[in-house]
Amino acid sequence: MAAIVRLSLTDFRNHRDAALAARDGFVLLSGPNGSGKTNILEAVSLLTPGRGLRQVPISEMARSDGPGGFAIAAKLDGNVELGTGASATAPDRRQVRINGAAASVNSLSEWLSVLWLTPAMDRLFTESAGGRRRFLDRLTLALEPGHASHAARYEAAMRARNKLLAEPDHADPDWLSALEVGMAEHGEAVAAARQRTVDALGEAIGASPDGDFPRAGLSLEGWSRNNLAHQLKSNRGRDAAAGRATEGPHRQDLLVTHLAKQQPASRGSTGEQKALLIGIILAHARLVAERRGAPPILLLDEVAAHLDPNRRLALFERLSGNGQVWLTATEPELFEGIGPATRFHVVDGAVSAA
Repeated sequence: MAAIVRLSLTDFRNHRDAALAARDGFVLLSGPNGSGKTNILEAVSLLTPGRGLRQVPISEMARSDGPGGFAIAAKLDGNVELGTGASATAPDRRQVRINGAAASVNSLSEWLSVLWLTPAMDRLFTESAGGRRRFLDRLTLALEPGHASHAARYEAAMRARNKLLAEPDHADPDWLSALEVGMAEHGEAVAAARQRTVDALGEAIGASPDGDFPRAGLSLEGWSRNNLAHQLKSNRGRDAAAGRATEGPHRQDLLVTHLAKQQPASRGSTGEQKALLIGIILAHARLVAERRGAPPILLLDEVAAHLDPNRRLALFERLSGNGQVWLTATEPELFEGIGPATRFHVVDGAVSAA
């Protein structure tokens, strides 16, 4: 893993042609709402597997008045070049290149580990379990790059099985069994990796310093690893009626507790939930640094605006010297006290050094 020293955006969101030269440490983006700050963070998030911090289709990322495709290119401080994007002729198909050669999306996790916090994640503890699963999978991927491959293969096998069950008169029982074996193999690997992440992160949070960010207790509930292939075969009738698989890791949920108050995070105030979430991210970043030898890149969108001055300074202190951290704010004054940083001003898709 490494820091980004150069980032280029072509026809991505509202950026026609943007280029940023950065270095390790803080990278600060200030500018009015709607200027394109979050779009830059989204571009960085797309240098890892998945659909980025907004979780939207690839076809929605191209500049609305552009030619139809887009490109994101980054040079890492280890002289590695990563690129991703989509062409106008195949706007839904994401392409990846590493050092100029075509590569799979999942292979990006071998080069970069990226975590993010956005205002939309303030609802993480109160929204559906799907959002918390995606959050946990992102944490897991940063620790175990192979997690992306198992998750993708599990989802592909599950979609194929659902399609077969929807047409029982034409379903090949042998093919159905093969899909269920594949779901079991990859699904149990997904669940095991999630559990390892929850356990390790729990220890890291327990070792975190007391202070402005409360400690969270983490646990998994829902499906447990218990002969998934047998469960799927037994549930074919029920799953056909439901139109989906009713057992498997896609039914898991991440439970978060405010340890000091011994209450679910969902019952806390907005400020408490934000602080809990930041505490999890900080502990996880330390865990990644220990496991993989370098901290992940952190993308913090409008975090400073939602913290009181004391917590803001405490966050800056905890982040200082711990890898590359990209932050956005509408006013540069919100970065007061942060120390040395690479600073940019963003207005209407134009980026300039500040």
